[in-house]
Amino acid sequence: MNRFHQRLIELAPLLLFVAMLAFFGAQSPKFLEPRNLANIVAQASSTGILAVGMTFVLLTAGVDLSVGAIMFVAAAVAGKMATAGQPMPFALVVMLCLSLTFGGVNAFFTAQVRVAPFIVTLGTLFIGRGLGLRITETRALNLPDSFLMLGSARFLGLPLPAWLFACVLVLAHVVLTRTPIGRQIFALGHDSEKAKKAGIPTTRILVVVYLISGLCAGLAAVVTLGQLGAVSPKFGEQKEFAAIAAAVLGGTSLFGGRGSVLPGTLLGTLLIQTIENGLVVMNANPYIYPMATATVIFAAVLLESLRRRIH
Repeated sequence: MNRFHQRLIELAPLLLFVAMLAFFGAQSPKFLEPRNLANIVAQASSTGILAVGMTFVLLTAGVDLSVGAIMFVAAAVAGKMATAGQPMPFALVVMLCLSLTFGGVNAFFTAQVRVAPFIVTLGTLFIGRGLGLRITETRALNLPDSFLMLGSARFLGLPLPAWLFACVLVLAHVVLTRTPIGRQIFALGHDSEKAKKAGIPTTRILVVVYLISGLCAGLAAVVTLGQLGAVSPKFGEQKEFAAIAAAVLGGTSLFGGRGSVLPGTLLGTLLIQTIENGLVVMNANPYIYPMATATVIFAAVLLESLRRRIH
């Protein structure tokens, strides 16, 4: 494979993103309006924050299937607290602490007990879903208007969720590219045995990445609550697949050791949200949405396969 093809594969997420903007912009003039583009970023914030946490896990050749369930449990507890009259800041702190606890459970069984991440996080997915349904009693919880203010507040013309997404992206980028622990994460994902021989604390690194993934799930739940103002039994369902697809589309390897959050995960997230938003603007048949999601996942797998061939 020559250098041109390599470069084309590396630029594929950006090219796809530009192509989707052009396609949907041609279908509807409203799509490229600044307000709608700002909405795309805001709507992508929840999945994007989740995908950042997933990127950390994927870089170590792991996976976290429980993030959607963590979102659900955290939101369910916050919903119960809010309806019981507890102040919103306290409910938000509890959400993040609970998310970190789930991340800690994943970290313990993955890093200490050495159970495969797929099995561990699949187990916590079902536990989280079950707990969330038990807490909500499978009924929707409508939250006070103070939660909706989190999603509707604007700063310099952009919604607050977009700013939170940007802060998470920048912080994650700095950690991965400018700190020793970032380099150790890449080394662990590239070759765990060589990383151990080099004296890298692989157990501690695994604990850190699953805690980060849990925390990002909690932040994503906060953003989603601010946008929806309610907790339904479907809250956070299948979000893990969107997060994985966004990270892989952006260039993160499913086998570890390669990837980035800027511009990688950001582009993958915006690409997915652009397609969803474009379909809504076009008033497309709702039955097409799952097919579009499936196409995105297949594209992510195809790109990952091509990337592995050139590395």
